[in-house]
Amino acid sequence: MTAELWPAPVASSPVSATVSVPGSKSITNRALVLSALADGPSVIDGALRSRDTDLMADALRAMGTSVTVDGDTFTVVPGDLHGAELACGLAGTVLRFLPPVAALAEGEVIFTADEAAQKRPMGATLDSLDALGAQVTRSGDAGRPLPFRVTGTGGLRGGEVHIDASASSQFVSGLLLAGSRFDEGVTVVHTGTAIPSLPHVEMSVEMLRAAGVRVDAEFNRWTVHPGTVKGHHWAVEPDLSNATPFLAAAAVTGGTVRVPDWPVTTSQPGDQFRVILQDMGVDVEYHTHSGVLEVRGTAGQPLRGISWDLHDIGELTPTVAALCALAEGRSHLYGVAHLRGHETDRLAALQRELTALGCGVTQTEDGLIIDPQPLHGGVWHTYADHRMATAGAVLGLVTPDVLVEDIATTSKTLPDFDRRWSQMVED
Repeated sequence: MTAELWPAPVASSPVSATVSVPGSKSITNRALVLSALADGPSVIDGALRSRDTDLMADALRAMGTSVTVDGDTFTVVPGDLHGAELACGLAGTVLRFLPPVAALAEGEVIFTADEAAQKRPMGATLDSLDALGAQVTRSGDAGRPLPFRVTGTGGLRGGEVHIDASASSQFVSGLLLAGSRFDEGVTVVHTGTAIPSLPHVEMSVEMLRAAGVRVDAEFNRWTVHPGTVKGHHWAVEPDLSNATPFLAAAAVTGGTVRVPDWPVTTSQPGDQFRVILQDMGVDVEYHTHSGVLEVRGTAGQPLRGISWDLHDIGELTPTVAALCALAEGRSHLYGVAHLRGHETDRLAALQRELTALGCGVTQTEDGLIIDPQPLHGGVWHTYADHRMATAGAVLGLVTPDVLVEDIATTSKTLPDFDRRWSQMVED
C-alpha cells in the first residue's frame, strides 16, 4: 500500500505569520516519567499531545500510573508499578526511558514496537540494566532485541555502570531519570566517543533537580543519589525543534515568521537553530519584552552555505540540509554519524531524496556535503520519519510539484502539521 502523497504548498509571496508551537516532546516525556516515579501527584501544563507522548502516557498507565488529560494539561498520580505489555511505536524516549522504570515494577513488562524500531540501537540500555541487577530477556539477537522483557521485583540495586552512549544520549537520560529510585542510586560513566545531543542529558539533569533529586554532573560522569522524586508542577516550553521548519520558511521565502513564548534560556537543542540562520545570512531577533523570536528573510538574497558541527543538535539536520540545498555555495554538515540509527538512516535518506530533486549531495563518514543545484519537483519519501517530512515541506515552498509521502508521520511530534503549514503559507 502506497502512502498518500501531499502536494507541498508553494509560497507565491514571502510568508508572514505568527506561529504558536505546541509543547516540547522531550520535556513532556521526561515530566511524565518523573511524575510516575514521584511521591505524589504532579501537573504538567503546556504538554504536547502527539503520538510519542500518547505512547508514553499509555505505557505508564499500563504499568499502574494514573494519567488524565484536559487539553494540554496532564495530571499524573503515581500508582504501584506492575507488569504490562507496552507498545513503544518508533519513540526512542519510550524505548529507552521506560526499561529502567520497568525494573522497579512488580512483574514482567514486555516491550514491543514498530518494525522500523528494530533498527534503533538498544544495547546500551539493556546491557546497563543487566549490570545494575535487573532481569532482562531479549527475544532476538543483540542487534534486534525486540520484543524484550524486563522482569521487575519492585526495586533495583543500582550502583555504577559504564556504558557507550555514543549512539544516543537517551541511554544516559533513561538511567538518570529512574536512578533516584534505585537502592544505591546510579552513577553513569560514558566510555565511548562524544555523546550526541548532549543538551538533552543536561535537560534531564535540570528536571531531576527541579523534582528535588540530588544529581552530580561531571564530564562523561553523572551520579543520581538515591532519594525521593517530589511531585511537581511542570510548565512545558514550546518545542523549539518543531519550530524550526516554520522559521526556515521565513528564510527561504524572504518572509517573516514570529514564534511566541520562546524561552529566554533553555536546554532545548532547537534554540541553536537561530545561530545557524544567522550564519546563513538571515536576520534573527529575540524580543525580550514579549518573548517572541522573529526571523526575517530577505527576498532576492540567497542563503549562504555553511560548515557546521551538528553533533549536539542532530535532530535539526533534515531542516538544515533543506536550507543548504536552497543556499548559494557548498555546505558541510558534520558530527552526525549517529543519525544513521534514528527513525531511519537520516544521512542516507537525505542524500537519496535531495539527489532525486536535483541537488548534489555526498555522504561523508559523519555527515553530508551539499552542493546546491536548481531543484525540480518529485516525490519526497519520508521513511516514517517526521523530520524528513517537514524538510520536504520546506523545499516545497520554493520548488513546485514536490509531493511529500506520508505527511501524517509528523503526528509523532507535531499533530496537524499539514494544516498549520498550509495556514502559514496562506496567511
